Amino acid sequence: MQNRIISPDGRPKEECGIFAIYGHEDTARLAYFGLYALQHRGQESAGISVSDGRIMRHHKGMGLVSEIFDEDILAGLRGYLGIGHVRYSTTGSSVLVNAQPFCITHSGCSLSIAHNGNLVNAHSLKCELEQRGSIFQTTMDSEVIVHLIARQLSCGLEEALISALSEIKGAYSLVIAAEDQIIGARDPYGFRPMCLGMIDNDAYVIASETCALDLIGARYVRDVQPGEVVFIDGNGLRSQYLPTPGRTAFCIFEFIYFARPDSNIFGQNVYMARKRQGHEMSREYQVNADIVMPFPDSGNYAALGFAEESGIPLEMGVIRNHYVGRTFIEPTQAMRDFHVKVKLNPVRPLLSNRRLLIIEDSIVRGTTTKNRVKTLREAGAQEVHMAVSCPPHRYPCFYGIDFPTRKELLAATHSTEEIKKFLGLDSIHYLSLEGLLRAIDLDTAGFCLACFNGDYPVSFTDDLHKHCMETNSVSLQQL
Repeated sequence: MQNRIISPDGRPKEECGIFAIYGHEDTARLAYFGLYALQHRGQESAGISVSDGRIMRHHKGMGLVSEIFDEDILAGLRGYLGIGHVRYSTTGSSVLVNAQPFCITHSGCSLSIAHNGNLVNAHSLKCELEQRGSIFQTTMDSEVIVHLIARQLSCGLEEALISALSEIKGAYSLVIAAEDQIIGARDPYGFRPMCLGMIDNDAYVIASETCALDLIGARYVRDVQPGEVVFIDGNGLRSQYLPTPGRTAFCIFEFIYFARPDSNIFGQNVYMARKRQGHEMSREYQVNADIVMPFPDSGNYAALGFAEESGIPLEMGVIRNHYVGRTFIEPTQAMRDFHVKVKLNPVRPLLSNRRLLIIEDSIVRGTTTKNRVKTLREAGAQEVHMAVSCPPHRYPCFYGIDFPTRKELLAATHSTEEIKKFLGLDSIHYLSLEGLLRAIDLDTAGFCLACFNGDYPVSFTDDLHKHCMETNSVSLQQL
């Protein structure tokens, strides 16, 4: 595990989104739109690999999908099968060499691989492979999978892949393109979402979320099952299955923050699940407030549910600037709150002398939330309360979501009362774990809840545990 990365606003970032298609003459264009739909899963880099059955062509770059590809580039990516990837790094630096798909040619076989997740034994596997002569080109844990496959390619791609997957541990949904087939694989716990669809009745599509299928007009068929390896070629689709642990560990934070609200994941619609989180918060937390308001866009749907259940009017008390680019001129010290104001601006007449209830989806380090509460106070709010649509985050994630080390997690080292004071709130309520699970309406045993309760479904090395589980006290002023 290399650099664990948190976005500048202190919010967690998930690693990436993946897309694959087989059997369509417009593969590159459909991959482009599939990645466009999955852009929320990664904004650092994007790439597409296609094959016409003989030659594999690639293009990738740093930035957004729309910045990397144009008509000429897509026209040059000729083929009837391909894969695509959008990335936000959870392991490895944010540089072009780490952009995916990762492409190799070995023993006359060309492969491209795109990976969503995080391998907890990547470091030990990399050390072992290097001792055997492997030379790594990137700092991605995804490259470990490629080297494991290459080591067994003389036995055939299928056997080599199954052997490689039996050695890795952690969270992965991945797609692979060879000259004449695509492959999709999901880890035995099913941490990350992955679905299968069809377009034009005979072309197959694999994607991280169903919103990608919707955009290209594909029909959802089913989820790729935990532990399933799907092979798609000229003979159609067939599956092999890895040994499973007897339980699933779906990432619950997909429902809270990451997945697009119009997607269906793990058998549930995200929009409706987030509204039900709002319903549950309203039942647990009675507060005297004049309006319910989200910080758009993360809290929008839970806020709808809270307002619907409580009868407190919903208002958009802050307006989001949708045209904020990926970078902007750094403000001077005199403009120290500029990074907040450039994205969200309060509607002052609506907030003045009002008792506000803010709905947030989560609080990680708390720095951004503190600045936003301060902005609302300056806009004239009489009281500022907050409801958070998940339990407190007290433990880091090792499976592909970049929560920081434990000492940097606000709720890991401070009580709810201390958090309230630090954020400048009149009151705060976190949705209970029981309420969250009722809202999502799936069995408790089916989810990974480690970021809330520290119960990690897949074990990892002691060194990794010590690095990310530090509990040294840290003052609120440092946060």
